[in-house]
Amino acid sequence: MPQSLPSVIISGTGAYLPRRVVTNDDMAKIVDTSDEWIRTRSGIAQRRYAGPDESTSFMATAAAEQALQTAGAQACEIDLLIVATMTPDMPFPSTACLVQSRLGLGAITAFDIQAACSGYIYALNTASNLLRSGAYKKALIIGAEKMSSILDFEDRSTCVLFGDGASAAVLEISEAQGTGILSSITGSDGSNPELLYQPAGGCIQPASAESVLARQHFIKMNGKEIFKQAVRVMGQVSTDILDRHGYSSDQVDLLIPHQANMRIIDSLAKRMGLPMERFHNNLDRFGNTSAASIGIALDEARRAGRMGPGDLILLVAFGAGLTWGATLIKWQ
Repeated sequence: MPQSLPSVIISGTGAYLPRRVVTNDDMAKIVDTSDEWIRTRSGIAQRRYAGPDESTSFMATAAAEQALQTAGAQACEIDLLIVATMTPDMPFPSTACLVQSRLGLGAITAFDIQAACSGYIYALNTASNLLRSGAYKKALIIGAEKMSSILDFEDRSTCVLFGDGASAAVLEISEAQGTGILSSITGSDGSNPELLYQPAGGCIQPASAESVLARQHFIKMNGKEIFKQAVRVMGQVSTDILDRHGYSSDQVDLLIPHQANMRIIDSLAKRMGLPMERFHNNLDRFGNTSAASIGIALDEARRAGRMGPGDLILLVAFGAGLTWGATLIKWQ
């Protein structure tokens, strides 16, 4: 990244977790599973489920309000809003437009990004580059998901993995060179979409009584193949972005991976030669919250004081599409 480009910093973060806690024992009452089965295969102990009054836009707005507060920013200062979600309130209008109204923002640029579990990285990359272009001054990005709305509670291989929640960040230009978001790398491979997808609800298979009865509106996943792809791609994109800036993995102060599965995270740690102490994980408490997961962990790490000035922070994600991404940050 040329040094002449302006620095973009994350000036505030926020998160929202629904009130309802669902333990593995609770899941065992719904589907044929157990606490031991879930913990052994995923590392998850509990997750949060949103209630009827907690829509994706509601959770997104709550997280955004926190981010604005920690950034010391007013809603009227935001001129770019990006929401990453695969569980929008409705197919259209965009969830971003609904959040724009809920927050009382001006007639600003607002749109959704759909990159599944990589959505937060995609939003960071898009917003930071738009800010560097000079077209906008202060951006608000949000990752928000109501995953419980698309889970098949007859499929124990998927329904136990996901949770609901939202995260947000305020991005702005900084005069301090060499700090903030150094750069991002994003990628995709759509050659095998059926590895992780929701078959019905689009134009190929519109919603119908038949599609509902066939349970085609729920997540379908090839878990073994997703695991292999995630470990390989997350490791590679992490190496690529560190190489771009001349860093080695042992210079990373904190790594925040997408919270999908502890086996994936363990494999990533071994591949990068990093101790688990350098990772921030909350998968055991919140499960996989898709586009919200990295932002929730980032906000939690910030509040816990795990990031100090000059620390090198690496965010890395992998999701349906297939999509992936990594962002390298020199914390301000």
